[in-house]
Amino acid sequence: MDRAQKEKVVEELGQIFESSGVVVVAHYEGMTVAQMQGLRAQMRDAGGSVRVAKNRLAKIALEGQPCASLADLLTGMTVLAYSEDPVAAAKVADAYAKTNDKFVILGGAMGSSALDPAGVKAVAAMPSREELIAQIASCLGAPASAIAGAIGAPGSNIAGILSTIEEREAA
Repeated sequence: MDRAQKEKVVEELGQIFESSGVVVVAHYEGMTVAQMQGLRAQMRDAGGSVRVAKNRLAKIALEGQPCASLADLLTGMTVLAYSEDPVAAAKVADAYAKTNDKFVILGGAMGSSALDPAGVKAVAAMPSREELIAQIASCLGAPASAIAGAIGAPGSNIAGILSTIEEREAA
């Protein structure tokens, strides 16, 4: 890899560190190509990505970034899992680590906050952006539904009483 290619990789990594909601660092020593492709597919489905980069280049890209604390984790065979959604990459990485003992989460960063492996698990347990939007929408819709039910209840009660009286007269 010549100098120009290295500079391009450092620039790409810098953009990843700057724009990602969460970055998870893990060891992947001993994983097969098929297992790595499976991880990439799961991450892609969740809206994230997986990147293997030279530790030295990643450390250079981390200089001046809010998540510069990741530099301490970059030793050995490391892989970076990242996503714009602050939860997606952590969820996929945590779930994958449970099924594959060769994938070991070292830590990560969420913005300028450093995460240890327990922190990554805590972030993975949080609801995703879509789940939060659904919860907020249901909270906003519940009062309107209750009001509509309250407004319609007297009319429904009167209709029930009238149908009961009608049935009695017919009998």
